[in-house]
Amino acid sequence: MLTVRYFAGARAAANGTSSESVSAADLDELIQLLVDRHGERLALVLKAASFLVDGLSCHDRSAALPEGVTVDILPPFAGG
Repeated sequence: MLTVRYFAGARAAANGTSSESVSAADLDELIQLLVDRHGERLALVLKAASFLVDGLSCHDRSAALPEGVTVDILPPFAGG
């Protein structure tokens, strides 16, 4: 299992969910699981989102997600 934490617009798109535990082998699988669970509104956010895996930016969506990691989903932020 891993922990997914949603921030800002990602939280709103996930129907107000702030965090949840799921099982996924990599970010591609995680994204599909989350879209299946929360719908197309979240899918749109995930297309532009940044992903932090245990606090480190992850751009390789096929990289393995070890058990117990935390994945933060950060949508683009506006403002300064």
